[in-house]
Formats: sequence, C-alpha cells, structure tokens
Amino acid sequence: MQLIFEKSHPGRRAITLDPFDVPEASLPDELRREEAAALPEVSELEVVRHFTKLSQRNFGIDTHFYPLGSCTMKYNPKMAESVAADGNFAKLHPHLASVGPYQRLCQGAFEVIHELENCLAEVAGMAAASLQPIAGAHGELTGTLLISAYHRAKGNQKDTILIPDSAHGTNPASAAIAGYTVVEVPSLPDGTLDVDAFKEALTDSVAGVMLTCPNTHGLFEPAVADIAAMAHEVDALMYYDGANLNAIVGRCRPGDLGFDVMHYNLHKTFATPHGMGGPGSGPVGVAEKLVPFLPGPRVHAEGEGYELIWPEQSIGRIAPYFGNFMIALRAHAYILHLGAEGLRDVADKAVLNANYVHARLKGALKSAFDGRFMHECVFSAAPLAKEHGVHALDIAKALLDTGFHAPTVYFPLTVKESLMIEPTETESKEILDAFCEAMLDIARRAKEDPESLHAAPISTPVGRLDEVRAAKELNCTF
Repeated sequence: MQLIFEKSHPGRRAITLDPFDVPEASLPDELRREEAAALPEVSELEVVRHFTKLSQRNFGIDTHFYPLGSCTMKYNPKMAESVAADGNFAKLHPHLASVGPYQRLCQGAFEVIHELENCLAEVAGMAAASLQPIAGAHGELTGTLLISAYHRAKGNQKDTILIPDSAHGTNPASAAIAGYTVVEVPSLPDGTLDVDAFKEALTDSVAGVMLTCPNTHGLFEPAVADIAAMAHEVDALMYYDGANLNAIVGRCRPGDLGFDVMHYNLHKTFATPHGMGGPGSGPVGVAEKLVPFLPGPRVHAEGEGYELIWPEQSIGRIAPYFGNFMIALRAHAYILHLGAEGLRDVADKAVLNANYVHARLKGALKSAFDGRFMHECVFSAAPLAKEHGVHALDIAKALLDTGFHAPTVYFPLTVKESLMIEPTETESKEILDAFCEAMLDIARRAKEDPESLHAAPISTPVGRLDEVRAAKELNCTF
C-alpha cells in the first residue's frame, strides 16, 4: 500500500548532514533494503509545525481545565519540575545505591528520601513511611501485604477485608491479590457508610477495613473514629485510601482518626505528573506497630550521613530501588515550598472550589447527595436521561466542544448516570465560572435540543467513537 504524506514533497529536507569525518563504510547487499524507506520529505519548519499542531490537538493540564473527579489532574508547579531536572539528581545512577563503596555518592538522594518519608509521616499522623510503591494501587497492595504480615506475626487467623461499596475499584482488587476475601459494606442514601451494616459484617475473621475519607461520594465519613474503634476491638487494622487526602491535608491527619496504614498519591495531592497510566507514586505510611514490616531497604540516618537498613520483619522489596524517585523529588520540593500553612491552604481551596461548582450547578443538574461536599461534587444525569434521552456520556462529549475536558462519568457506581467533578485547588474563579456556564448551557440544550448533544463532539479531530468497539479493537499504530 502506498503511503501518503500530505506535507511531503520530493527533494525537501529538514536537515543537512555534515561531511563524514570517518571513512565511509558500505553495507553488505543482504542488509540493504530492496526499496527506499517510505518517509515524508519535508522541511524543518514543516516538521516543527506538524508536531506542534499534533500537541495542540491533545488535552493537557497546561492548556485545558480537567474537572475529573477522583482521578484529579491539577497543575504541576514548574518549580518542582526544575528541581527534578537538576543534573545532580537526574544523572544519578540508581545502581550506585546498591553498591556499598558508592553509597557515599548517593547521600543527597538518601537525604531527600529520608526527609520526604518523615514529612509524609508527619502530614498523615503516621510513625513512618516508605517511598517504594510506584502507584496508588501499588500502595494499596503494599498496605494489604503489611496487614497480612502483622496478623501472620501474631498468629491471627483472619481472611476478610471490609470495603465500602463506594470504594475505588482498586481497593477490592488489591485485597484479593493479597489473598483476602472481600466483603462489601453498603452506603446509606446520604452517601456515607451504613454503620449498622458495618457492625454486622465486623467479625473476628476481619483482618482490615479499607476506607476512603472523604469517600468517593465526596463526603467526609462522620462516624470514621467510631468505625476505627470498632475495628480495633477485633484487632482489625484500618487502611486509609489516600486518593482524597488533598481534601484534608494540613487540616486533619488519618493517623489521628484511627488509621493504621495508608497510601499517598504523590501524583495527586502533592502535585507531580499524573495521567495516562503514569508516572505515579504511591508511598505507604504506617502506625508504629507496622514499622517492623515495611519494605526494605530503608534509608536510615547514621551520624552525619545515611545508610541502608532492613526492617526486622520486612515484607521485602516491592519495587526496584526506591520507587519513582524523580516523582518523589518533585513532591518533596512542593511540600518544602508550601510549608504547613500552604498545605492547609490546599485543602481549603480544594473544598471551596468543589462547593462553589456544586452551588452553581445544583439547580440545573440533580445533586447526588444533600450533604456538604469536600474536594469533589457528584451529580446524576438520570433525570435528563429519563426525560430527554441525554446521558452522562452525552454531557461529557459535549463538554469537549467547549474546550473543557470531561468530568468523570459513571463512577462512583453507586450513583446512576454519575458526573463527578473535582475542580482542584489550583483553578481560578474565572475558569470555574466559564466551566459552569458551559455545563449550564449543556443542561439547557439537553432539554431544548437533545439531538445536538448526541452528535457531540463535532469540533475535535476525532468525533464520537464507538467506545465498545474501540476498546475491543484498539488501534495503536495510527
């Protein structure tokens, strides 16, 4: 098949090669192509314009607002990016840390690891932390393995983890991979955990409880301290899913609420790159009773330097080296830059922005819950779907035509036709107003001209896809 390049013209070149400064070598005939490679012939300017245009066809946090709930994409400070690009860190080979004589060359990196782990522990009210897990779900798995190690060391025969029906899907997956049976605990109509159902499910076989607070409905669990106390009565450990930590960071510490182990999403709460599967970082924090089981090796301060040690009952390595070190470096710079007051402001702005969006949209869209939201607000498009045939997916696609990324749709699964919006703490009132105006206009069109939403998006390079077919017949070579 003949390849066609719209900008290609015979004889055009983007570069001019310098004369060889070494003897020219000839390839054996058997290694030569039978035909010249089918490559576009273009000028340097056309190459630059081509790739610049491609980049502008993508949504990115530097160009667009992402109202994704739960999976939040927020602005990453360029200050942290410049720190991570420093050659003293970027050129440090990870294998140096595993060779005794060369560990002296890693002291600066060791110091960052040691300080960041201490910062994360302090922020969450934990005794210690480990940077090894390389994603949020990886942190969950590490946490459940720590729970397993704790009970194994005590000789406890426990095989069950309790998880709310509003949890992130990775929670039950992580618990199952760690060997546990998962029992789902339902939510009440107000979006909080059904404490009576929790009491009924809480038996001596329960090893742990995985809870997100604020939960995935965007609501703070008012009975969280009581839930923790009940779990501890049967020697079950409390696991904190840190995906929504940005709602309470600097204001409330999971350890103070009764949690024993947690993961942090550095790629969400602490402003490091996030999206499209990576890069991520999901460190774990633990209470004192779990410190002996942490992954190893750990960085230990010794005199004026640092050395590597292994916890006495360590679950072993769960990632090469020390996790995604460059992501951790960004988070460390971010935390030091903000300080305690700045972290509190993160939570304040995240909650304020979410409730501002909710207040503006609740007259046009059905609010999923009546309580005050924290970092994200949840709506339901079910009434629009029933009365006008406009579904959450139609609203999401229509938003693309307005220059905004879509919010999270159809999650949490406990809300029909869910639209979950998380504005984050980094967006301005002007951006939020523009987003709300776009949403209000879409809600109006849903009632007056629903067919126009079924055709959306119409302004993007690719229109409405058959998403089921796209998932089954993924084209990665276009």
